Amino acid sequence: MSIALPLAGITVLDLGQIYNGPYCGYLLAMAGARVIKVEPPGGETMRGRPDRPPSSYPFMMLNGNKEAVTLNLKCERGRELLRGLAAKADVLLENFSPGTMDKHDVGSDALRTLNPRLIYAAASGFGRTGPHRDYLAMDITVQAMTGVVAITGNDDEPPLKAGPALCDILGGVHLYAAIVTALVERQRTGVGTVVDVAMQDAVFPTLTSALGAYYQRGQRGGNTPRTGNHHQGMAVAPYNVYATSDGHVAIICIRERHWRSLLTAMGQPALADDPRFVDMKTRAGNMAATDATVEAWTSTLTKAEVFRICQQHDVICAPVQSLDDVLHDPHLLERGALAKLAHERYGEVILPSTPLRFEGAQPPAVKLPRSAGADNATVYGELLGLSTTEVAALAEGGAV
Repeated sequence: MSIALPLAGITVLDLGQIYNGPYCGYLLAMAGARVIKVEPPGGETMRGRPDRPPSSYPFMMLNGNKEAVTLNLKCERGRELLRGLAAKADVLLENFSPGTMDKHDVGSDALRTLNPRLIYAAASGFGRTGPHRDYLAMDITVQAMTGVVAITGNDDEPPLKAGPALCDILGGVHLYAAIVTALVERQRTGVGTVVDVAMQDAVFPTLTSALGAYYQRGQRGGNTPRTGNHHQGMAVAPYNVYATSDGHVAIICIRERHWRSLLTAMGQPALADDPRFVDMKTRAGNMAATDATVEAWTSTLTKAEVFRICQQHDVICAPVQSLDDVLHDPHLLERGALAKLAHERYGEVILPSTPLRFEGAQPPAVKLPRSAGADNATVYGELLGLSTTEVAALAEGGAV
């Protein structure tokens, strides 16, 4: 028998947009909260065209399992609706530019005056305070400001951004953590709070290896060399992506036993006594030769064969999977991390469930997003006592 999810009974107003806020809202929904997505009339930009099912895969990925209402923050009646909802909610989250909600008289001070138990959770690129507060922020610009771009790529080429939208998503994860932490505090004090999560702050810890190399070098030059697929400190070998007959594999040996196991897997145990490879420091100093030796073996096999052999010998290895491989990964599908859904426009789509698992509680079934405003009548009727006629009048007047 499945128990209730941890956030059952918590009501969240999700004013998130693009990736950051919506991912936080999705995590909250999948942990059992009632999440009400609040959008402008017609829906947020990420939806795509409002007259057809969500055409944006990112929107589908981040906004399922939420109720959907619309309201117009640019008109007073729309702001009144938000105030009414906030008076009944436990959490309001948003990732507008700092000051946007205050400009409409529905910022943290105004809403928490109405509802002192409200947790007002704000995410932004650089936070609600500090000299960079008002800088416009998107994932690539936060990557640039945080040092991620500077350390990514090869040293003889221009710097690169990381492929994933890591700032948006890590920001959303930290926002989720801060909200849940604030809920614990409220349980003790009875009072809500304001949560301030900056994407830049959230991403900084990903620089761990690079900063280790920076300090090891004596803080010289302002930046460590970009090292491509090698270890940031160029101190671990093998540590790279190696060609196979049909793709690539990633291999890393962090201990001497891993290296000896790899040599056995390669059928070359005698190389353990080769003076170029006798220990990690020597292998790192002869990195080109180390990589060439490994790739001379991997290139004769398929990535599946390399992976299988490495698994048999306890060598840390993984095939480089394409997006198609990942979407159809049998492990992710069997574990329930991914779900297949029927979509009226695309046919079958594969969407993520939740990385948060709680013993004895089943994650909710993954659902496609509701259409913009689909739950106006239900939410405004239940929380604000408005009739269907009154909700229709609000729509006619442009408030929802």
